Amino acid sequence: MKRTTLPLLVFGLLVALMAAGLKLRPAEVPSPLVGKIAPAFSLPLLGAPERSLSANDMLGKVWLLNVWASWCVACRLEHPAVLDASKSGAVPIYGLNYKDKPADALRWLDRLGNPYVASLSDVEGLVGIDFGVYGVPETFVIDKQGVIRHKVIGPLTAETLRDTVMPLVRKLDG
Repeated sequence: MKRTTLPLLVFGLLVALMAAGLKLRPAEVPSPLVGKIAPAFSLPLLGAPERSLSANDMLGKVWLLNVWASWCVACRLEHPAVLDASKSGAVPIYGLNYKDKPADALRWLDRLGNPYVASLSDVEGLVGIDFGVYGVPETFVIDKQGVIRHKVIGPLTAETLRDTVMPLVRKLDG
């Protein structure tokens, strides 16, 4: 009897841990950067590497930073929502092309449409790391003072934009 007790206890513990893990929602993990100044960056523009854009260039406006890549399947799923948000003109959307080949990224935008005021090329992913990106897509709402106010992990949807992102943008812009 004692020979089977320990393995059964271990098995029971593993089952309990797995059951608890199934209830976790990684898209709701809060970012430690929310409420803090966005990391400083200066990156070349996708398609115009002789020009660059920095965090300081964004001061004075509310904006979205959408982290995306041409190799990202979920980015393709969110793209129609990002295009619609861009067409509304309610908030400028900047792209952070993450760990991607610029030629692939430019082809992707040509084929699917370019919703970005500008897209920054983060080929090595270092700025993404500074922002705490652990997967694409991710989107940040950044206020006029350069403070990150919200982070969406995973694809933006029409509902997320309507119910969470745009009301926050209007509040911050007001």
